[in-house]
Amino acid sequence: MAHYVKVSTMPGEVLDDAELRQVQLSVAPSRTLSEDGSTGTKVTVDTPHGPVTAAVSGDPTRPVILSYHDLGLNHVTNFQAFFLYPEMRNVVNNFCIVHVNAPGQEEGAPTLPEGYVYPTMEELADTITCVKNHLHLRSFIGFGVGLGANVLARYATKYPNYVDALVLVNCSSTQAGWIEWGYQKLNIRHLRSGTMTTGTVDYLMWHHFGKLEECNQDLVTVYRQHFERAINPTNLGLLVDSYIRRSDLGIVRELDPNKKKDVRMIRCQVLNITANLSPHIEDTVTFNGRLDPTLATWMKIQDVGLVLDEAPGKVVEAFRLFLQGQGYAVSGSRRASSVSIGEGKSC
Repeated sequence: MAHYVKVSTMPGEVLDDAELRQVQLSVAPSRTLSEDGSTGTKVTVDTPHGPVTAAVSGDPTRPVILSYHDLGLNHVTNFQAFFLYPEMRNVVNNFCIVHVNAPGQEEGAPTLPEGYVYPTMEELADTITCVKNHLHLRSFIGFGVGLGANVLARYATKYPNYVDALVLVNCSSTQAGWIEWGYQKLNIRHLRSGTMTTGTVDYLMWHHFGKLEECNQDLVTVYRQHFERAINPTNLGLLVDSYIRRSDLGIVRELDPNKKKDVRMIRCQVLNITANLSPHIEDTVTFNGRLDPTLATWMKIQDVGLVLDEAPGKVVEAFRLFLQGQGYAVSGSRRASSVSIGEGKSC
């Protein structure tokens, strides 16, 4: 049976479950977080903050999608399965894909040396310039999750000419709150001593899934085992510390055309995604309120927490329409779809 979806991708509008409800939820039954080589050729890029590992697939002369991962994950564990999803592969056939890892977070990374000063969030954003220059990229579409969404938002604010569009999942635009700060400081103390505690694993599970009991339990098991067994605690502790010390993005929603050029704002189209079981919904709402409404689309997907894994079909369909709205030639979805542009609710 064909599945139909109505999706609004007009800037300044909201996409919710009503628009995407009939795109089938699909989770691979044999989900694994092990690297299979599909993310491309690994390259090591020197930066002022030490080497950064990236993975590249496709022709760099084509339009580029550049990804940045979330806490406790890397380019493989965050994006490999999603980019292998059949409909996503159809969408990105005509793109070059570049995945960027934060220092020390790549698969098999050695423990960062004692005394290593981990880059701030602003400095992590600047390492993307090193990757861009190393690969001779003119510009890219950013695709970030959580911490990675914050990094890419910073980059787009600082270097607007190099970012064509942004797809951001669970993006926070503010400083860490006191509760987050206090909880994470305890986690960081354990992580830096090389210990992955049950409390730290529980935090990572909450960060990624939100309401665990309502999420796909097979995925919950896979990710819990990954966080318990496959993480370098010391390196993760340094990244978490950088994230909780993040500064506010400092962006504003300026509606006066005569004043826009003088304010700090994101100047490209943004697809701002969250899920209704996610703990980051309010962060995305706050972020959306600081974006130019003519450039922003907010989307909340129902009945999932870890949106790229639990609802890849819905994300891909929204991403495909978003790219088409930017003028990119993308392959159609395998399933038939009836797409309506401009019927969403106003932000």
